[in-house]
Amino acid sequence: MAVELFKYRTLVIATMHGKEKVIAPLLEQTLGVKIIIPGYFDTDQYGTFSGEIEREADPVEAARIKANAACQAYHCDLAIASEGSFGAHPSLFFVPADDEIVVFLDIKNGIEVKAREVSTKTNFAGGLCKNWADAKAFAQAVHFPSHALILRKEKQDIAHLLKGIHTWAELEDRCSDYLKLFGHVFLETDMRAMNNPTRMEVIEIVTRKLVEKILYQCPKCDLPGFDVVEVVRGLPCNLCRYPTNSTLYYIYRCSKCNFEEKKTYPHGIKLEDPQYCNYCNP
Repeated sequence: MAVELFKYRTLVIATMHGKEKVIAPLLEQTLGVKIIIPGYFDTDQYGTFSGEIEREADPVEAARIKANAACQAYHCDLAIASEGSFGAHPSLFFVPADDEIVVFLDIKNGIEVKAREVSTKTNFAGGLCKNWADAKAFAQAVHFPSHALILRKEKQDIAHLLKGIHTWAELEDRCSDYLKLFGHVFLETDMRAMNNPTRMEVIEIVTRKLVEKILYQCPKCDLPGFDVVEVVRGLPCNLCRYPTNSTLYYIYRCSKCNFEEKKTYPHGIKLEDPQYCNYCNP
């Protein structure tokens, strides 16, 4: 039923940064939708990575706002939008991470499906360089020129900002200008999807997760998006039988009819290895 619900319908991808490259083929193949790629849809108005415009909403709400706006602009009731955040990994401290959220909206049927992928696969970085040798070393470390760079005077500066630097010649010229003017240049990775192939790979991964969720139907009403709403930990230790922090069960809920279902041992194991037990291995 999930595929039939979307087949031949028009879906708009709310992007101006080339995300359709990985999103469109997956949705066309699995859902049978007809994709609209906006000629120009200003997603920067909702926030930019480089700081000119601060993102006011949380990532899920920001993606939801973009999807709704795209539906209004292109007169359709099916949309998808993604939102990325970059910084320290939520549990692996001091490790940079790409946190991608993707939201699928079916306004006609009142369906919203979300997926998230937190990945350490990212080149996200920035650094102050005082000479060309420093700048060149930084660029090489972050996979330039296949991944573009941003130049600015200092880390928080938006007055002297250049985005989308793609070639060594341009990088050297611009760095030379900044070094003469300011005595230093701040380089950072350009995290816009079309300028960052590594991020584009993560967007593809989270889109695949989204499709899986869309195709997972509610056992009661058969609508798509039957999804995990709560993770309950406490899987018993194989040695002492005390609860661990590993997952004991998931609670799934339908966003449409609110039907709930508990699925115990979602990872296929009933007892956890003692190495993951805080009592046996404190």
